[in-house]
Amino acid sequence: MKNTVVLFGFSICLALAVFSGCRKQENKAEVTLKLGHVLDIAHPVHKAMVYMAERVKEKSGGRMIVEIYPGGQLGNEKDSIEALQLGYMAMTKISSAPMEGFVPKMKIFGIPYLFRDSEHFWKVMKGPIGRELLLAGESKGLRGLCYYDAGARSFYAKKAINRPEDLKGLKIRIQSSIMSKKMVDAMGGSPASIPFGELYTAIDQGVVDGAENNPPSFYTSRHYEVCKYYSLDEHTMLPDILAISPKVWNNLTPEFQQILQEAVDESVEYERKIWTEAELNDLKSVQDAGVKVIHPDKQPFRDSVRSIWSEFEGTDIGELIKRIQEVQ
Repeated sequence: MKNTVVLFGFSICLALAVFSGCRKQENKAEVTLKLGHVLDIAHPVHKAMVYMAERVKEKSGGRMIVEIYPGGQLGNEKDSIEALQLGYMAMTKISSAPMEGFVPKMKIFGIPYLFRDSEHFWKVMKGPIGRELLLAGESKGLRGLCYYDAGARSFYAKKAINRPEDLKGLKIRIQSSIMSKKMVDAMGGSPASIPFGELYTAIDQGVVDGAENNPPSFYTSRHYEVCKYYSLDEHTMLPDILAISPKVWNNLTPEFQQILQEAVDESVEYERKIWTEAELNDLKSVQDAGVKVIHPDKQPFRDSVRSIWSEFEGTDIGELIKRIQEVQ
């Protein structure tokens, strides 16, 4: 009886070993990286990350895989940042705004009307300053791989916003960002930090009166159903950042590092193309759904936030402002 039990146990172990071996042969992946983010799958930045994952698989011959978990499946942006720092997650897509609390230099993106236009923005991002900022959080467990175009952010609300004075008395949802709070305060509104996934309900139930974001996010989140005025004041250009845990990056072979970075860079160019199309299409879609799109005079908005620029004179952020303004 004892020998029979031993033989049976050995047979099970052998079967498991063979099964495991077959699975290993079927799955050629040597490295699997989990990437979590909060965006909807219809969002152009999500599509860009899918493109990146496909290019990683192709370039590595299936030896390297990026698994994407959208819609906050692995937590909100703050959770994702902390997961990267602790090494629980390999990669995440985060806005530069919540990065401020971990990488002080990221406050630069929250300076209202810092960039003259999209061309100026991308010259900075693709130059020495952009590279410097991507790597500024490496000691904090956050290594930037690239910037994704997130367009310009504008206000949307239940009432029309034609000038800064119209924000008075309105509770405006902002990201978890010191700079966003300063901006809304300077314009006369009342800032309120609410997780993006809870925002639709918060607007619908009157917890806040509006928010600020780019056109694709306004559309894919369906916030246009509860906010019928979208004012294109375009106060900030906050890029999305694809970040990786430095521990994970350093454990990749030089070959895999190169494959990943090349795929990421290719996805940036892909995303820039589809972003422009998405902005135009989504603005039309919200208008078709009954949203009034306003094109206000931006100068009063610029004037209302000059105090924020003055506040950083003589600081590291102030020097960054000067360097960015000098980029032609």
